[in-house]
Amino acid sequence: MKKFNIRKVLDGFTAASSSSSSSASLQPGNRDNDVIQETLQSEHFQLCKTLRHGFPYQPSAMAFDPVQKILAIGTQSGALRLFGRAGVECYCQHESDSAIIQLQFLINEGALVSALADDSIHLWNLRQKIPAILHSLKFSRERITFFHLPFQSKWLYIGTERGNIHIVNVESFTLSGYVIMWNKAIELSSKTHPGPVVHISDNPMDEGKLLIGYECGFVVLWDLKSKKADYRYNYDEAIHSVAWHHEGKQFVCSHSDGTLTTWNIRSPAKPAQIITPHGKQPKDGKKPEPCKPILKVEYKTARAGDTFMILSGGLSYDSVGHRACLTVMHGKSTAVLEMDYPIVDFLALCETPYPNDYQDPYAVLVLLEKDLVLIDLEQPGYPSFENPYPLTIHESPVTCCEYFVDCPPDIIPALYSVGSRQKRQGYSKKEWPISGGNWGQGTQSYPEIIITGHADGSVKFWDASALMLQVLYKLKTAKLFERARSKEEKPSTDIVDEDPFAIQSLAWCPESRVLCIAGVSAHVIVYRFSKQELTTEEVQLLEVRMQCELNEVDSPDVAVEQASAVSTPGASSSPQSNAPQTHTSTSSNNSSDGLRDNVPCLRVRNAPLKQSPGYQVELIIQLVWVSGEPPQQITSLAVNSAYGLVAFGNGNGLAVVDFLQKTLLLNMSTAELYSSSDPHQKQPRSPRKAKQPSGGLCDGSDGLVGSEDRCKSPTSVKSKSKLISKSVANDFAKMSRKFSMAADQKQDDARDNSFNRSRSSSVTSIDKESREVISSLHFCDCLSRKSEVSTAASLWMGTSLGTVLAISLNVPSTPEQRLQQTVGISFCGSLVRLKGGILCMAVLDLTGALQPPAYECWYDPNAPEEERERTRRRRPASPPSTQENQDSHYAVVCSEKQAKVVSLPSQNCVFEHNITENSFVLRADVVAMPAGVCIACFCANGHIMTLSLPSLRPLLDVNYLPLTDMRIARTFCFSNLGQALYLTSPTEIQRLTYSQETCDNLQEMLGELFTPVETPEAPNRGFFKGLFGGGAQSLDREDLFGELAAGKASRSLAQHIPGPGSMEGMKGAASGVVGELARARIALDERGQKLGELEERTAAMMASADSFSKHAHDVMLKYKDKKWYQL
Repeated sequence: MKKFNIRKVLDGFTAASSSSSSSASLQPGNRDNDVIQETLQSEHFQLCKTLRHGFPYQPSAMAFDPVQKILAIGTQSGALRLFGRAGVECYCQHESDSAIIQLQFLINEGALVSALADDSIHLWNLRQKIPAILHSLKFSRERITFFHLPFQSKWLYIGTERGNIHIVNVESFTLSGYVIMWNKAIELSSKTHPGPVVHISDNPMDEGKLLIGYECGFVVLWDLKSKKADYRYNYDEAIHSVAWHHEGKQFVCSHSDGTLTTWNIRSPAKPAQIITPHGKQPKDGKKPEPCKPILKVEYKTARAGDTFMILSGGLSYDSVGHRACLTVMHGKSTAVLEMDYPIVDFLALCETPYPNDYQDPYAVLVLLEKDLVLIDLEQPGYPSFENPYPLTIHESPVTCCEYFVDCPPDIIPALYSVGSRQKRQGYSKKEWPISGGNWGQGTQSYPEIIITGHADGSVKFWDASALMLQVLYKLKTAKLFERARSKEEKPSTDIVDEDPFAIQSLAWCPESRVLCIAGVSAHVIVYRFSKQELTTEEVQLLEVRMQCELNEVDSPDVAVEQASAVSTPGASSSPQSNAPQTHTSTSSNNSSDGLRDNVPCLRVRNAPLKQSPGYQVELIIQLVWVSGEPPQQITSLAVNSAYGLVAFGNGNGLAVVDFLQKTLLLNMSTAELYSSSDPHQKQPRSPRKAKQPSGGLCDGSDGLVGSEDRCKSPTSVKSKSKLISKSVANDFAKMSRKFSMAADQKQDDARDNSFNRSRSSSVTSIDKESREVISSLHFCDCLSRKSEVSTAASLWMGTSLGTVLAISLNVPSTPEQRLQQTVGISFCGSLVRLKGGILCMAVLDLTGALQPPAYECWYDPNAPEEERERTRRRRPASPPSTQENQDSHYAVVCSEKQAKVVSLPSQNCVFEHNITENSFVLRADVVAMPAGVCIACFCANGHIMTLSLPSLRPLLDVNYLPLTDMRIARTFCFSNLGQALYLTSPTEIQRLTYSQETCDNLQEMLGELFTPVETPEAPNRGFFKGLFGGGAQSLDREDLFGELAAGKASRSLAQHIPGPGSMEGMKGAASGVVGELARARIALDERGQKLGELEERTAAMMASADSFSKHAHDVMLKYKDKKWYQL
């Protein structure tokens, strides 16, 4: 397509483009008012993260504030997730990617201490909407293994791998000179090193007594005042955790042999009790057989009942294969609660924050590897609470994701009403106890919906409005098909080894609520939404025989057979020559040489299907095996409710299905879609070396086996030599082709003019270059032919070689005619050619406004006929007709390399912009912003860019996130009003915005974690305990650990690092730990100033005294030898 220089065509007009790579031209004859005044400017854009939803990936630690009712979870990558009430969430990240080994709140102070595996501890300020680090301390000579911060104390005890304990002031984050050395703690009671510190806690009734647990089984009760050990307790098995009784007279240890030892603090000789909760008790009274380690134990007392002993682990070794268990021992009863995943940590939730009071636990919070469970301890049977957080995104691995912003307002209530019937029963009747924080006061009120497709064939709808996330409805597509009970029963027609029902792509029309999904087993399902229950006796099934290109077949006989099944392009209707099949199952039809033929990959269930209110299946479309070759993977999908059509394409070609009449309208190879005037039509192809079950692998698939470990996928493709991850194969095949295209930029101009690719002498490389995949589909009302004067329904097809083809659709006008007459099809040839595969297409009117596809308003297909007719109407999306030689709208096309704007019907390229030279675009969408329309792009080099429309001026270019995982490329999607998201980990969705307005309002929209709450009163000591000293003993730790008493610590032991949020935290906090920190600093400054003044006064007095002494000495010498009468 010829390019025109703008200076030669329209004198005096300048394109506001900041890139030398963009060029623009206007067709001759355009009027002056065709120049569109664009309203979008660069100041309308700013990129920032908003929220992260989902379960924290690879959790490693947990903490809970019983007063603020806030939960903190740390991960192995240094991420910190904070949860309050439903809708109050926060994500933070340490600068280091090291694992978080421990978390602890400064209870009711709005602060949190975290310890990382890189031997650093951090103080977080939670009194601001986006928490920040106030201080950090990096240890250099010792490794941190455990820390403990007593309630309402500012001194933090840190245990190390060497067995020493250091003390840190959390206000200034400086080390005290007071150190408990391991050799002083054990002295001569042990001949070997006791190992790392695994536990530190102070006696609930005496703050001056510190209990230190060593890994080897050694426990020391240390007296902080006298700086010596009061008692030492020794057991033969390693210790994993220690828990106090609230009266401070007993403590319990859990050991590696599955035993629990209970010790009286004044009887260190032997344990008061030894039990093995899950061990078999021998009849002869011998020691029970050892069990698995008890990783953690908690000892909680109740004011009006028996004590609770809660532990994880400790099962017998013969229980191989059993799931992880949590054991609750309450009095004489023992309950073993099985968990779905391994236990990472658990916490008993209590009302009181005071360790010296009755604990009265009401729930136990269990952090699993892939779930968070809260168990009610106050109801019989220990039921679990219903979790209000969106932590089930990864219930089955996410395989695709779409984001819809500014949806119809009635769609969320409709989905919620049908989804509420799917909720599981049997939960606790109590409210979710983690209820801290407050919601944000944002003004963002438009409906947002996220749809996720999963590996098990399920589809989930999420309400994402107002920066929250809540599951609305879950659709299970796998129930339409028969399942193999075992590997032996698995049909040989499967093209995937795992997850044959996985969702690969989806198309959704929010206005009509029509949903279309494409699965990895080359199947497409059309759903319609109904509020009424329906029983389907026989599911409508349409089997499609997608053909290979005619010049790629090996045998002339096969070519003739396939040619007879391919429809011939005509001027109007092109019905499929082989009648579509609408039966529910097909028997295997093998050819004479034993090759599978006309066999689908999945078997549809024969039994009647009861469909609940919600999404109900309308039609199942399955691609079948052809002459021993499996169907190829579906690479593009589009649905239009106004036309009643669904279109999908792959490496073999395009198929268009009428889901109203349940017929196949079009089934053609890609080469045959070109008109006779196109030089690319029926281009010579090299014969393939051998037939291979490609399973949908596109260009560059031959070299992908070695890249298998770069990305994990829930599905895999069958191959003769190896099992290749199917999603990996497709993604990396696409990337391989893109990288090769980036390396061959010198040949791009020649390709633009001749449509030919350079040929290699290698047959394999020729095959890879010659395969053309349908990469994008778009339904629209436009002028697809140069000679047209009135708009018509059209289908645009973008290919992986950069060509956009158009098909005109003649859709009957009335509903009655639509169900009786066939939709006419005529081929319009190619519209435009770009570098790289086509990613997205859209239509703009003459004013530059986005012209959305036509749609049909939703109506209940199961409602009475008169009600359906009353609500059923088609929204016209057609722009006004045009006169001859006048353009009426624009086509916007974006590929992996560039974007073009083409005027229609003249098909002149008016604007062009080369997006990237050395990389390629992974995802592009034409989105509507509050001030206009733009193209949003995400490149493989991590850049997020926006281009104005129609002039394609660069408005935003931010280096956001380099592509490190194919999961990001597969799930990244843009939406209207400056919203975007991607799957940042297998369990989490990261939302971001590129709108300046949203960034400015983000602080108001975010929730607050910290809320002012009064600390509960301390427990009453009672008259006699106060009189005779039986209550809790306090300790002035400042006198022990302060610099005056303990001196300064070694500077080489740890390095203090001020946090980025320290100044902001001091300004934002009026009380609590941050206020105390400010007051402490002021007091220290005043104290230092006074000490300096005192020192100066002392020095002056000493100088005066020296002078007086000198003068006195001189006087003495003067009058020493004189007589009295000589004076």
